[in-house]
Amino acid sequence: MLIPGHVRDRSIDDEIILSVIIPAYNEESIIESTLLSVHHFFAEMNFKYEVIVVNDGSMDKTAEAVSSLTDAMPDLVLINLPENRGKGMAVKEGMLKARGIYRLFMDADNSTSIEEMRHMMPYFDQSYDIVIGSRGVKGANITSRQPWIRESMGKVFIYFVKLFTGLPFKDTQAGFKIFTGSSTDNVFPLQTIPGWIFDVELLVIARELGYEVKEVPITWKHYPQSNVSVIKGTVKALADLAEIRSRMRSMKYVRGSPSPKF
Repeated sequence: MLIPGHVRDRSIDDEIILSVIIPAYNEESIIESTLLSVHHFFAEMNFKYEVIVVNDGSMDKTAEAVSSLTDAMPDLVLINLPENRGKGMAVKEGMLKARGIYRLFMDADNSTSIEEMRHMMPYFDQSYDIVIGSRGVKGANITSRQPWIRESMGKVFIYFVKLFTGLPFKDTQAGFKIFTGSSTDNVFPLQTIPGWIFDVELLVIARELGYEVKEVPITWKHYPQSNVSVIKGTVKALADLAEIRSRMRSMKYVRGSPSPKF
């Protein structure tokens, strides 16, 4: 059963159980197939859901591709950001606008299928607040690998994540994470990193606020048309890690901290 037991026991007729947030930047070639796969998955379910696409200032026809599906997908919501703000800010916008008891964000390229939810949701019955998909733990299935340079840089990156933050996870960057609504509402307002390592900041904030996080294996495939440059991305990632560490030391990731202004 996809819905955790403690939620099934409630009167949930008018509640959105799950929100799916998909950040998109210049994804017109792939976003339609991803949305249709999500739609077909939920066609089997008997609970309310919503799918929120946050168009992060795309310069192609991403918005038009999403809009073309709204008749077939009445639970589809499109949020258009006026300019490109970064994946982290797009995810933040969608997660905080979402209304679900649970809120999942996933990648527009469908590198991790919505089907992976099936073995992730039961962990919420074990008192976890956040469940994250991982390519690094036992049981993960990589069906199409990244180029050697990207895999190598990924391993180096995890080393620095542990060095800078002390996070214990094998993979912080797989774009498939599920939050409870309450953890979303407390974690995401403190997020500041707009770039691709925003996931690290979210996990640091969750730890500082005392939330329980479960890392579980997923099936994942590499999508070759990445929007992240390896060299530029690595330099920026190290700077962002330093910023996260500074914010940790300044106690800015604790309850009662003022929300950052943009």
